[in-house]
Amino acid sequence: MNRAELARLIDHSVLKPEATADEIVAGAQVVRTWNAGYYCVQPCWVPLAASSVAGTQALVISVVGFPHGCDLPEVKARATELAIADGAREIDTVMHFGALRSGDTVAAAADIAAVVRAAQGIPVKVILETAALSDAQKRLACRLAVDAGAAFVKTSTGFHPSGGATAADVRLMREAVGPNVGVKASGGIRTLADAQAMLAAGANRIGASATAAILGALP
Repeated sequence: MNRAELARLIDHSVLKPEATADEIVAGAQVVRTWNAGYYCVQPCWVPLAASSVAGTQALVISVVGFPHGCDLPEVKARATELAIADGAREIDTVMHFGALRSGDTVAAAADIAAVVRAAQGIPVKVILETAALSDAQKRLACRLAVDAGAAFVKTSTGFHPSGGATAADVRLMREAVGPNVGVKASGGIRTLADAQAMLAAGANRIGASATAAILGALP
């Protein structure tokens, strides 16, 4: 895979809560410089991100319920609607993984479905926070996401203390969702080798803040 091909698979991310407006604009410049396919930001920064990448092919992604997944489904749904109105063209929602861990699959499924409905066809990625789940729970979360109509499942927020993406989790998720649903690896992907390992395991999207380092390692 060459640099241009990999760049189209990268969701460049600026998600730290302390990020400033200048840092959002700087992140957009990274997207422009490296021709990244996507720019992922917090909901409050979607309008600035959208204006800052205008004229490129990059799409803006808004996170929802980030990073803990604990907002009510109605709140996540409204946040989704607002983000789309502001210019987001994909939504990355953190599922209520506490409900999943509690065995309340009805609540976990309803949480995902509320965001998918609110998105009205805009692709939704469901963040599982795999570091907090058993393998059986990861498979169940993948099934709930697919059943709700999500376009992707995603490993991690990058904010959980137990870690981010692993190639093993990506393989498990790819097996669970099959070939027709996307898998996004995110959290701790800082080098070209990291990105390549995730793609080899079955990911077809990479979330990273180290976009320049990853792409700069390719000729």
